[in-house]
Amino acid sequence: MGQAHLFGRSTGADIPVAVGGDGCYIIDANGKRYFDGSGGAAVSCLGHSDRAVSDAIRGQLDRIAFAHTGFFSSEPAGELADLLIDHAPEGIDRVYLVSGGSEAVEAAIKLARQYFLEKGESTRSRIIARRQSYHGNTLGALAAGGNEWRRAQFAPLLAETSHISPVYEYRGRQAGESTFDYGQRVANELEAEILRLGPENVMAFIAEPVVGATAGAVPPVEGYFKRIREICDAHGVLLILDEVMCGMGRTGTLFACEQEGVRPDIVTIAKGLGAGYQPIGAMLCSAAIYDAIAAGSGFFQHGHTYMGHPLAAAASCAVLKRITGDGLLDNVRDKGAKLRARLDAAFGQHAHVGDIRGRGLFLGIEFVENRETKAPFDPKRGLARALKKAAFNEGLICYPMSGTIDGVNGDHVLLAPPFIMDDTQVEEVAEKLSVAVKRVLG
Repeated sequence: MGQAHLFGRSTGADIPVAVGGDGCYIIDANGKRYFDGSGGAAVSCLGHSDRAVSDAIRGQLDRIAFAHTGFFSSEPAGELADLLIDHAPEGIDRVYLVSGGSEAVEAAIKLARQYFLEKGESTRSRIIARRQSYHGNTLGALAAGGNEWRRAQFAPLLAETSHISPVYEYRGRQAGESTFDYGQRVANELEAEILRLGPENVMAFIAEPVVGATAGAVPPVEGYFKRIREICDAHGVLLILDEVMCGMGRTGTLFACEQEGVRPDIVTIAKGLGAGYQPIGAMLCSAAIYDAIAAGSGFFQHGHTYMGHPLAAAASCAVLKRITGDGLLDNVRDKGAKLRARLDAAFGQHAHVGDIRGRGLFLGIEFVENRETKAPFDPKRGLARALKKAAFNEGLICYPMSGTIDGVNGDHVLLAPPFIMDDTQVEEVAEKLSVAVKRVLG
């Protein structure tokens, strides 16, 4: 069976057909094995042949596959919500199940707006986000994000959003400025923008705790998110944390914001939530937000056909139990530290590597033409595309991206391998990436 009528991501792409999965590996129709060093897009945290998750899907399929949430709930949906809240940040009390990350962010934005309407603060409609962020590809999520490459051609369709500086220490911290002071300076841009717009007009600030695909696993600096929380509280603005890519154990804790000691009002998750076994995402909110809806209209003016899908929820329950109950968070931290050390050894002194960063099994390498000046390569060179191809030829799937700095300039490689990887596979990733980099950069 061919691919002649499939509308793929690129009309000119000639890509292999995946026919099998074996732990951390994907096998194509020719029998070639690829180590999934990016988990697709930080999705396949349990690899591609987890028996517990497969059994959970089969078991639910034998009971009921689908029941519309306008008429019914389901046992796995309720169980999943309980599991998530058992591990959620302080104050988070309700779970709204959807089918992916973009849907989760759309739900978060709409909920923020309706929350203020229910409270009688109808002028609050503005969102503040950060440059070089990514929150999804539907129009609302795309408007919130700061990925200029993805936004450009759809700009006339997007709601107006304010974008402040990211917390991007490698590029943003000034000479003589401490890491802490840098974080406070860029966090304070939020307050300046709230005051410029008028606090009565601002409903939410949205940010990724660790920035994913757009900038390449950029972690915050100490104290940044605590200052962000203070500013939001001072002006009655909701804090939405987008953990679609960095959450569900990817950085070494189930929720990435745990490491910042910060409490979101709304948090979005997806990708690792279903580990690729079923499409699923979730928007989690505080009891205060839910109670405002319950005491007001009693109805969230939103919804999707497949939200709370029983098969997806059953799969996700099994995924969460594996992550939280089988020592996988310990393995993320252990293998993350070992992979980081191995990358430092391989690339730490490389003439064209400017920064190696990230947390847990969420790591990024930023490439530069000049290490001293941090000057990026000419975008026309297509470095990220060349690195992706070279690594793929070696049997390593990684996630290179261009436009790291401003949507046009800069190149990085993102690594987000499965949580089940072992020490020999840490070595495999480093070796294959080293070969790819050598072939592209010499």
